[in-house]
Amino acid sequence: MTTKQRFEQALRCFVETLQAQISDDSGRWSIKGFIDIYRNIYTISADTKIVSKVLEIHIFPLLLQFAEQNGYRIVLPEHQNYYPDISFVSVHDETIRFAVDFKTTYRNPQKPYLCNGFTLGSHGAYFTDRNSTKNIQFPYSSYTGHYCLGIIYDRTSARDIDETKIYPLEALQSIASVIGNFQFFVAEKWKIASDRGGSGNTANIGSINNIQDIINGSGMFSRLGESWFDDYWINYRKIQIRQPDGSYKLICNLYDFVIYRQGDPDLIVMKNNRER
Repeated sequence: MTTKQRFEQALRCFVETLQAQISDDSGRWSIKGFIDIYRNIYTISADTKIVSKVLEIHIFPLLLQFAEQNGYRIVLPEHQNYYPDISFVSVHDETIRFAVDFKTTYRNPQKPYLCNGFTLGSHGAYFTDRNSTKNIQFPYSSYTGHYCLGIIYDRTSARDIDETKIYPLEALQSIASVIGNFQFFVAEKWKIASDRGGSGNTANIGSINNIQDIINGSGMFSRLGESWFDDYWINYRKIQIRQPDGSYKLICNLYDFVIYRQGDPDLIVMKNNRER
């Protein structure tokens, strides 16, 4: 077994323990709110950015234990927007590094087999120049693997959450959790990538949004391979192809790109990116 395979296996075993660590017997989040020195509890907003950050804080001490038990130290990014969220660096060999990003998202209540999707990092400077240190903790090429540690959850109905209410500490058990029904996954980011950008005009790679395909690592590039993922996103919207009428069109989908590179389009897992 390679170092990469051992790390991934250990990380998968770790996420299997998280359900019991962060939720109660009914699958509801064990975090209920914030407490002040007067023993007042303020409920957590259902805002996805707040939920995501608190989940990271909740899990971080467990990740520290995981790193120590498996011979790694954790290096956090020097700046807020640097990639990745966590760098795992071997205590025995500094050249062995793994990039791990937290990814949290919620199920679509109308189509529970889909989630809201998420971004998989930039396809900008540090991705195209693998030796760059711009907006990244260590050069991209120095990481042995790039992983997502993900949490998919259900959001509690807004009618069951009162963000304006202050609870006494004695009422802790009666406070509704804003999220629950967790599902955890570990995946190399190229295996769950789509061929679309992840967030408006920013240079972010988008994910697929079929939950089972995320769990299985069956993204659009999963049958093509990581080299196709790298090639596509390094050249995303940079290549023009000539049309029959003499005009030119930017390549911005995987099918056109594979045809352009003379690859096999039958290897594209198309359904993952077409279920929105």
